[in-house]
Amino acid sequence: MPGSVVRVPTVVDAPAPVRPSPPATRNVEGNARLTGSLGAILFVLLAVEGVTILSVRSLLSIHAFVGVLVGAFALAKLGSVGYRFARYYAGDPEYSRKGPPHPILRLAGPFVVVLTVALVGTGVASLAAGRDVGWLRDLHRVSFVLWFAAMTVHVVGHLLDTPRLAAADYVGEEHDAVPSRRLRLTALVVTLVTGVVLGVAVLGSGWLDGWRHLVER
Repeated sequence: MPGSVVRVPTVVDAPAPVRPSPPATRNVEGNARLTGSLGAILFVLLAVEGVTILSVRSLLSIHAFVGVLVGAFALAKLGSVGYRFARYYAGDPEYSRKGPPHPILRLAGPFVVVLTVALVGTGVASLAAGRDVGWLRDLHRVSFVLWFAAMTVHVVGHLLDTPRLAAADYVGEEHDAVPSRRLRLTALVVTLVTGVVLGVAVLGSGWLDGWRHLVER
């Protein structure tokens, strides 16, 4: 009709729905989140362990207990990283698309692994000896210095992505976008409980009795 207004229907652009991670990246992201969570916990434990070193004679029990926790989480992290390593070099398409770490981190990686095992191993051996065994103590100290240098490179290389990965399963809109979140949380809890049980067992085993003279000096 003359003078009438013809209304043309319009389509309002709706925001694109948030799509879950493609299946090809879910396993890689899940592994990265677990590794990041283990790394963040290790960072806190190592900070506590570093404080005990300043007065290890008076904090010997805490040093030993936290050291056992460090060993539990370090071995769990080696397992997580080792899984990625194995899948990548086995030609898994998901991990191949992710690509290798930075060349410097790849170079430091073997040193971190070997020195972590040496540090934890000499620490446990020193406790199990039940007394101040000079060569074990010295080997533990040397492995710590070398490990600290290699670990510094490792921590700096992951300084930006570790907090994000560690928090990804618990905060944010896509905290549950990657499957197996409960499995990763279970792995963390099992590692913590294992470390605590072993730590309590060490404290109650009498292994530290032979070291008490160091506190009394």
